[in-house]
Amino acid sequence: MQREGADPNNMQVSDFVCDFSGDAWDGAFPMVEGHQGSLISGRCLEFAYRSVVIEGSSSLDPGSYTCTMCLETRDDPCWQSPERPEGVICRRCIRQSATKLDKDPDWDWTKPGAEPEGEPEA
Repeated sequence: MQREGADPNNMQVSDFVCDFSGDAWDGAFPMVEGHQGSLISGRCLEFAYRSVVIEGSSSLDPGSYTCTMCLETRDDPCWQSPERPEGVICRRCIRQSATKLDKDPDWDWTKPGAEPEGEPEA
């Protein structure tokens, strides 16, 4: 989303704000754009991915929400931001956003795994 009061004729990096945390973008962390300017930061996407894709949980009942990213009422699990309850992302958008960000060479962001990466146990 755009920061309230932002000048549409003179947008600055900090005028772009994560719909799920309210954090203004400083260009130093990854952000993925959805429909009509919706945005999710890499940090929020990681929380959503872990919760919905890895743990299989859903913040709201399927069909009872509209996804902030695709603007559709979805019948799949979703993640609702604890910081901004109006920010809800469906599993499909979580997966698509994670795939996009994971492949983006400009960011050192990888899809979260069920187990932390590291040395295998002997």
